Amino acid sequence: MPLHRMTRLTIGVPNVEETKAYYAEFGLTPTETGGFATVDGGEQLRIEYAPQRRLVALGVGVDDRDDLDRVARQLEKLDLHVSDEGDAIVTTEPIAGIKATVSIAPRIDQDGAATPYNFPGVAERLNNRAPGIERESAVRPRKLGHTVIGSTDAEATQRFFTEGIGFKVSDEVPGMAAFMRCSTDHHNVLVQQAPLNFLHHTSWQVDDIDEIGRGATAMLAADPARHVWGLGRHYIGSNFFWYLRDPAGNYSEYYSDLDCVVDDELWKPGVFDGARALYAWGPPPPPSFLAPEDLAALMTGTHAPRQG
Repeated sequence: MPLHRMTRLTIGVPNVEETKAYYAEFGLTPTETGGFATVDGGEQLRIEYAPQRRLVALGVGVDDRDDLDRVARQLEKLDLHVSDEGDAIVTTEPIAGIKATVSIAPRIDQDGAATPYNFPGVAERLNNRAPGIERESAVRPRKLGHTVIGSTDAEATQRFFTEGIGFKVSDEVPGMAAFMRCSTDHHNVLVQQAPLNFLHHTSWQVDDIDEIGRGATAMLAADPARHVWGLGRHYIGSNFFWYLRDPAGNYSEYYSDLDCVVDDELWKPGVFDGARALYAWGPPPPPSFLAPEDLAALMTGTHAPRQG
């Protein structure tokens, strides 16, 4: 597909410095320009002021100018204004007002040795302890994986991403969400129907399930109230997960082992419902995962971020 990666997100929060401190602790690396970088993806998060928490901007990478022209034509067919900046085009998602930038960007090239596991009848790790139990360095996310947003018109927002930018639908939960990809990752954007437009969570890839556990353990040791849901394994996407809450009320996810779609002809999108759509195993999701506790306050404009 002409799209190949998520480049960057900008989230708006009322408590900028406190939220920045959280994401530095989460494992993202502060940059000289005030953003945050992953190990493999470069600067992939920016945090700025907004009266209420929200997704302000989103970036998608393509290979060349032909790809940009193709996306621009698709957006114009939806009667959306497109600004041409040479190596990028910029438009606005019509429901939540999210600034979307499609830019010529290098593909993410990830190197890394596979974690050795011992399986019944197959021992990959001989005469050594599991590497995960001996790691001492801080957990560092490898790349931005995906973001989930609530939209007051999920169908229109989904159409913006699919018909406009060119995302492909991997799986769906009718009446609830569409899992869409702009790369070989199973999903990069998920849109769910909601009573208001808001940011549900951002998701960050780590090496394996040990890094999920180590990262979450360290974050909860500093503040147990950060816990939202985990450890578990999603059914849709197949990834291991653990969700935490940032000081503005957004959720952040450590994940590993996500489904990879390299041939559109071989992947058959599924339609799911019920608990199976949420997880294969793990603790049941708390009610606040599907409907964050601050939604009513956000709708009335009385929301105040949790103080750490």
